[in-house]
Amino acid sequence: MAAPDVMLPQIAIIGAGTFVRTQYIPRLREIADHVIIKAIWSRSEESAKAAVELARDFVPKVECKWGDSGLDDIIQDSSIKGVAVVLAGQVQVDISLKMLRMGKHVIQVTLSDNTFFSKLNNVKKCCYKNMWNDYTSECYNRPKIVGCEITAVSAIARHVDMALPPPDNLSALFQLENGCAGVFVMVVSSTSPKIYWRVDGSNGTVQIERGSDNGQHGYTVLLYKADGHCQRTFHPFSGVNEELKAFVHDIMQATTKEGVAGQKAEPRSSYVEGARDVAVLEAMLESSRKQGAQVHVKKF
Repeated sequence: MAAPDVMLPQIAIIGAGTFVRTQYIPRLREIADHVIIKAIWSRSEESAKAAVELARDFVPKVECKWGDSGLDDIIQDSSIKGVAVVLAGQVQVDISLKMLRMGKHVIQVTLSDNTFFSKLNNVKKCCYKNMWNDYTSECYNRPKIVGCEITAVSAIARHVDMALPPPDNLSALFQLENGCAGVFVMVVSSTSPKIYWRVDGSNGTVQIERGSDNGQHGYTVLLYKADGHCQRTFHPFSGVNEELKAFVHDIMQATTKEGVAGQKAEPRSSYVEGARDVAVLEAMLESSRKQGAQVHVKKF
C-alpha cells in the first residue's frame, strides 16, 4: 500500500530532454507509490511543458518550471528534498553544486568535468550529509566487494568508430590500496558492447561482465575461489529503475532521525563516493594521454 503523500519525499527533475522523457519519467511512474515529482524544469517553457504533460497521469499536480526564475524556485523550495539533474556538461555541475549547497540530495546522470573536483572541495563541509549519486551501474559498485579504493591506473584509450564520441575503447590495469591488481575493459564500438571488471586477490578472483544471457541484458558475475571452483550468477539489468529506487530510499533514510527500522542511507551513495568513481575514469584517460604511464587517482 502506498504511503500517505505527506510522508513521500518530493523531488524535482532538472532537464526535459530525451533521457528524461524516455527513461526518468517512465521509471518514476513505476515507483510512484514511493516518491512525488514536485516540479520539472527546463531552459525553455516549451520543453518543460512537454515533459510535464508526460507525467500528468501519475503526478497531476506536478509544477512546470523554466528559465532562471524557475530554477531559483526549485532551489528555494524547502519541500523539495531531492533533485535529479539530467543536463549536459558544465551546466549540470554548477547546478548540482547549487542544489547541494541548499541542502538538497542530488542524483546526476553524467559527470565529466575537469574543474569539478576543485569545486567539490568548496562544498564538502557544508554538504557532507547529502548524497551524490553519479550515474553508475551495479557493475561499477563491485569495488565494494574488495572493500578498498583504487590508488593507481595504467590505461590505453582508442577512438575506433568515428560515429561515436571519443574514446569508444578503454583498456586499463588498476591497483588497489591493499596491493591487489585488477583489469577494466570497456568496448563501445562493437556489435556487442562490453564492460568488464576483474579483480584478482589472494583468496580468489571476482569477474563482472556486462552483456547478454539468453537474450537478456545484464551482468554476469563469476567468483573463482581459491580451491579452483567457480560460482556463476547472472543479474538482469535494471538500470535507471534501481538507481532511482535507491536514491529515493536514501533520501528517506537521510531525512529521518534514525531511518526506517534502524536503517541508514547507503554510504557509497554519497557525492564523495561518486567523485571517487569519476576520479578513477579521469585517471585512466590521463594515463592514456601519457601513453599508458601510471597515474595516481585523486583522493577525497
